[in-house]
Amino acid sequence: MRKFRWGVLGTADIAKGQTIPGMQMAEHCELYAIAGRKIEKAKDYQETFGFQKAYGSYNELLEDPEVEAVYIPLPNDLHCEWTIKTLKAGKHVLCEKPLAVTEKQVKEMFRTAEENQVFLMEAFAYLHSPYIQAIKEEMDSNTIGDIRYLESSFITGRRPDTDIRLRRETFGGAMYDLGCYTSSLALWLLRKEPDTIRAIAKFSDKKIDLYTAALLEYKDGPIVKLDCGMVLTDGRSDHLYISGTKGEIESTTEFNQCGETQYIVRRNGKEETKTVASPNNYALEAEQLSRCIQTGGKPHVNKDFSLLVARVTDRILKETGY
Repeated sequence: MRKFRWGVLGTADIAKGQTIPGMQMAEHCELYAIAGRKIEKAKDYQETFGFQKAYGSYNELLEDPEVEAVYIPLPNDLHCEWTIKTLKAGKHVLCEKPLAVTEKQVKEMFRTAEENQVFLMEAFAYLHSPYIQAIKEEMDSNTIGDIRYLESSFITGRRPDTDIRLRRETFGGAMYDLGCYTSSLALWLLRKEPDTIRAIAKFSDKKIDLYTAALLEYKDGPIVKLDCGMVLTDGRSDHLYISGTKGEIESTTEFNQCGETQYIVRRNGKEETKTVASPNNYALEAEQLSRCIQTGGKPHVNKDFSLLVARVTDRILKETGY
């Protein structure tokens, strides 16, 4: 397999700090072009990361016939618009989470991908981790029995009011920025939509949810508790706890951590800490989609899953009055 020529549409912090360095590690990913609203910043990224080309507008990158796939790290409100433009340009797309701000938009994006015969994948890097796969395998192998309760939380420090993630017009707030991790993790592990959702939120004076809590209930199944917020004085806290009829699993590692990752299994009065070697998740997602495009495989984070996450997010936001 050859290297696949990637373009990056935007110069967001997530691209600079996480995804682009991960793409550099991916075996079949070539950093070909970078585009920003200002050519100076695009050229800075070009020099820092070794892109072959830099563009001062997004459309210029999409018009480059050499670009085969595009990573989109733009603000939430621009995901749908620029993903659709990119797909119509015949480019495959890896778009940052949340893929869109409504399930309706997600449906439109995948319909456009299918019409143009290109791939679209939502960038949940952590779902590519062997760590998450190991926990899922514990559940599937009945290590802790039937699941009765699952708790997933992700809480960070309060951001400045000027932060783009606290702006209503860009669909900021805890649920869109952090809750997509907690909900997607629970849904990935359980693989089904809850029957009932109840949720509450604490809003800022700008009508942004600073904290959201949701209870997901399954008929004759588990209860799921989700928490996300930007309320800590400092630092961050993410947590996964799963209780079953035979035991429990508790994570001791952050969602996106690489290197030595660990979780605890408790059953029959005994506790065992399990260690999983996890490569860079951002490299794994770029490599997976590059391989998928070239060999005709299926995206790890697929259409049905992205639709499920968007649908559940819609239901939670409706409950909170966002």
